[in-house]
Amino acid sequence: MFRSRSQLEQKSKLALFEATVLPHLPAAYNFARWLLHNAGDTEDVVQESYLRALKYFEGYHGGDSRAWLLTIVRNTAYSWLQQNRSRQLTDPIDETTESLAAADDQNPETIFLARIDQEVLRQAVTELPIEFREVLVLREMEELSYKEIAALCELPLGTVMSRLARGRRHLQQRFARHESGTLP
Repeated sequence: MFRSRSQLEQKSKLALFEATVLPHLPAAYNFARWLLHNAGDTEDVVQESYLRALKYFEGYHGGDSRAWLLTIVRNTAYSWLQQNRSRQLTDPIDETTESLAAADDQNPETIFLARIDQEVLRQAVTELPIEFREVLVLREMEELSYKEIAALCELPLGTVMSRLARGRRHLQQRFARHESGTLP
């Protein structure tokens, strides 16, 4: 069976897209999850982001494909938030703690205390204003450089650094209040 040249080019484009962009699906989901706080909305936004990435893949000219994709995820998430901002996002972020339970040298008390610390951190990050939360997630969880975050968020480098510092300070204050017993 003979295939037309355009069919072969389309198949090649799709294979290149899959090799370039698909490996970053966990990062895309993680970033969208922290922005939206809701699993269903996150899945919708990530799916829409991948459709947009495929549609505009011809405009991608190399470079950091993860940063390129996360820019699309960010823009898609913000568009979604603008359209649905009155709706409250109530689903808790559900990250597994299997790695804690898998450790043989930890007793149930240690595992329980670690889970409490994770929950305090998760809640503290969730409560950050979105402009601090997004740069913190991109830096600490996705390990992007300041320069990559600045490009992705279309911010000056100094603003990225300032937001990171302020976000970290908010987290430190939250943990200090938690440790002193003034927070549950």
